[in-house]
Amino acid sequence: MTEPSPLTGRDSAWGFPIIDFHCHFPVPDEHPDPAEAAYRAEFGDAKADKLEADWRWYQEQWWTNYGFPFPEDVEPAASVQARRWTAEVEDAQLDAVVFMTGGGNDALADAIADDPRLLGFAHHDPFAPNAAAELHRAVTERGLRGYKVIAPTLPGPIDSRELYPVWQTAEDLGIPVLIHFGPNNGGGGTGWHQNIDPLRLHEVAKAFTDTAFVIPHFGCGYPRELLHLMWACRNVHVDTSGNNEWIRWMPDRFTLADYFRTFFETVGPSRIVFGSDSASFPRGLARRYYDEQVRIVREMGMTDADRHLVFSGNAARLLGLS
Repeated sequence: MTEPSPLTGRDSAWGFPIIDFHCHFPVPDEHPDPAEAAYRAEFGDAKADKLEADWRWYQEQWWTNYGFPFPEDVEPAASVQARRWTAEVEDAQLDAVVFMTGGGNDALADAIADDPRLLGFAHHDPFAPNAAAELHRAVTERGLRGYKVIAPTLPGPIDSRELYPVWQTAEDLGIPVLIHFGPNNGGGGTGWHQNIDPLRLHEVAKAFTDTAFVIPHFGCGYPRELLHLMWACRNVHVDTSGNNEWIRWMPDRFTLADYFRTFFETVGPSRIVFGSDSASFPRGLARRYYDEQVRIVREMGMTDADRHLVFSGNAARLLGLS
């Protein structure tokens, strides 16, 4: 039985409304490591090239294991990518997709301007000069809907008072803030950083209680710490996005279904947000992730009302669409 979307009146390819809260607009060097140049300067090109080769080996293993086509060597123009994404949204009958990154605030805003179902987040460095003013501009002038930060790439602690004007701006604007904690860039990437643990957000979340903070990938290797943070701070949400490959590297034997159930039974359905982490072509929309998460939710026996919250209702509320 299908459930038409309250926003569009259409059925999705999965029979109920879906907003994909976590995608990336494909651009070259989507997640460059700001420490790479410093590493090369200190330790030389040979060692840096070896680390790069190790990272590429992990990525090739991952893409092969999942049966995904490898990303294109050369990214087409943004206008081409936008048309591709519009086709993906049409084909799956999604309510919307939200791009966390896309080559800079203006570049992303320009790329998605022609399709109201393609939404974007500001994603500049919060430590940059005038970061708070840039966030205000990106939202009020360019129409971006939230703010994305990759904590393990920041040059300083995420709970620094230096960043409070940025969080205050987000709170004043009423936008969600999504912050990636945990390992970054997959295997061979960043495994340790002063901002690796989501509990580092504890004081920030308590200081800005009217801001909805979203931690993706079920905590990305730090699910216990994220649960503790969500226990302490009711304004913290979790998103389900990605392949959640980190689960294979945990000492327990939990599956993705186990984490779904654990978060559902503790924080409840109103703070869980669906996402896929889709990005590159020719893969496009990572339907395998959709299929797996829809199957898990159905096997859990989640009610229609709770399922609606997870797959579209919570995202619509956070984004100001409902």
